[in-house]
Amino acid sequence: MRDSVAMGRVDVDWEDVEAAAQHQILTCSELETLGVTKRMIWARVRNGGPWQRILPGVIMLRNGSPTRAQALDAALRYAGKDAIVSGLAAARLHGLQKFAATEQVHILVPHRYRRISTGYVLVERTTRMPPIVTRQGVPIAEATRTVLDATRRMRKPSDVQALLAEAVQRARTMPRRLHEELEAGSDRGSALPRAALAAITRGARSVAEARAIRVIARAGLPPMRWNVRLRTASGLALPSPDGWIDDVALALEVDSIEHHLGPDDYRRTLERHNIMTAHGIVVVHVVPSQLRTEPDKVIAHLRESYQQAARRPRPDIIAQW
Repeated sequence: MRDSVAMGRVDVDWEDVEAAAQHQILTCSELETLGVTKRMIWARVRNGGPWQRILPGVIMLRNGSPTRAQALDAALRYAGKDAIVSGLAAARLHGLQKFAATEQVHILVPHRYRRISTGYVLVERTTRMPPIVTRQGVPIAEATRTVLDATRRMRKPSDVQALLAEAVQRARTMPRRLHEELEAGSDRGSALPRAALAAITRGARSVAEARAIRVIARAGLPPMRWNVRLRTASGLALPSPDGWIDDVALALEVDSIEHHLGPDDYRRTLERHNIMTAHGIVVVHVVPSQLRTEPDKVIAHLRESYQQAARRPRPDIIAQW
């Protein structure tokens, strides 16, 4: 449908405008290319008009709060060509969940760009644009860069640990790749991610396991290995416990639906317990709250279980780490 206005006979094909605005978002420059004049844009965004200015130079072709898809589209259009999403907004698109919801959209742009942060958009200029993947039609940084960009701006160690552990646990990245990215990037904001990565490298795959490492180090027992692979002498693969003391074949399981991926994972924890005990392994279970509020009781229980395990013949279990 065409609409003609006086003062130069500007013709606007509104069907073309709607088609160009996939999420009802366009820049002023894009609108002008489609024949919508500055005067027409202003008339539609002023008080009571059908459009609204969502970011500088970016128009939403309706009123009301933008959807998440519209907010992302507007942020990318504001930042310009070659911009991509990183940080928590991209982490959500990678399927990660272990962080508080935020309206902020972290955008990466090539260093030569001169865009600045505004509104809900955090613009970061970088000389190291990462590989790009597309999720739900949105260009985002690959997962390693995404989670490190997010954690560099976090202030709580537990939040950093939770996001990095989830990214590794869900196989979005690997400790080696996180370490390489930390070394290649700026030192700014890297202290907490480095500390969390050190725990993950030692084998801790959750906030609770990282806390368990610190608590159990005080028990005075032989070293505990983390996330080892177990098998019988005949080669049968066994479940991998969270912690393992090899000399007496003692396993530690940190049990919590909160710190696993969901109810199915918790059921698998119970199945692991049954399989390990059937092969003679002594299994100790703790929950994250005990590690935080009752560390001495955890240590006492672990020592008792170690003595129990030492009194029986060690089962022929082979551990690899």
